[in-house]
Amino acid sequence: MKALFPATARPLLEPHLPDGLDVSWFADHEEANALVADAEIAWVDQMRPEWTAETIGRGTKLKWLSTIYAGVDSFPIADLKARGTILTNGAGINAIAVAEYTVMGMLAAAKRFDEVVRIADRKQWPSDAPGKVELFDTTALIVGMGTIGQMIADRLAAFGVRVTGVTRSGRNGTLTPDAWQARVGEFDWVILAAPSTDETKALIGADELATMKPTAWLINIARGDMVDQDALISALETRSIAGAFLDTVHPEPLPDDHPLWSAPNAIHSMHLSGRSQTKMFMRAGTLFLENLRAFLSGAEMKNVVDLDAGY
Repeated sequence: MKALFPATARPLLEPHLPDGLDVSWFADHEEANALVADAEIAWVDQMRPEWTAETIGRGTKLKWLSTIYAGVDSFPIADLKARGTILTNGAGINAIAVAEYTVMGMLAAAKRFDEVVRIADRKQWPSDAPGKVELFDTTALIVGMGTIGQMIADRLAAFGVRVTGVTRSGRNGTLTPDAWQARVGEFDWVILAAPSTDETKALIGADELATMKPTAWLINIARGDMVDQDALISALETRSIAGAFLDTVHPEPLPDDHPLWSAPNAIHSMHLSGRSQTKMFMRAGTLFLENLRAFLSGAEMKNVVDLDAGY
């Protein structure tokens, strides 16, 4: 069986690969495109999502495609479905880092640490703190209580934050997708942690922003297209919400002249949450090898994506 993997993962994978697997290793986008045509198993993640999508599009023989990413919205899902390709994602690989980043963003917003850093850059010594909000006894709505959402909730519990989650099924007392908008005005923190699908586009729009507390913050560690950015910019400029911590925006990278850069009380972290760790590749390699053994033996695989649901 022919397989195609990134050369950067070779030290992690090669010592543990089974006999009989015909493996090619790609070092760049051109090599990935040239070699994927014959591959039945592939891990072809690349620096740019559009590169990865292009390579996948050429993999007409793929039986199993593995990705390190949790979100697969940039992948040609319809092609994979038509080919009968199994897709497994990296859900959980970055979960700890993203959950920690979310809490960091909330603390930065609560204490306005972004302003503290700018004050220090100016070598000033203020007589008062720019942010005085305590996380203790505040309320948070987490839209998307998957692995990352649950990890965020677990960490916020230690700060005394009361968390309400949103899931498709309403399990464990969470709200269903048709119920949370009516209650969004109850929360101090609105956290987006759901997978990106057609149903989540512009999930936060003008109506939701108008309903939020004027003291509330929007925290987006999911996907930029879940927020109507024009509506968000308006809400920030009119101070109808307190601010937004944005790890993700749309498009990425955000153009230099985009008004979201300069919108008041917007804190940007440039989609670095999942990259803020040293164990991502080790975890990805371990998961891949577990799934490879399962695939070759016909056993149940981990992190299989529902191609109809998109996650």
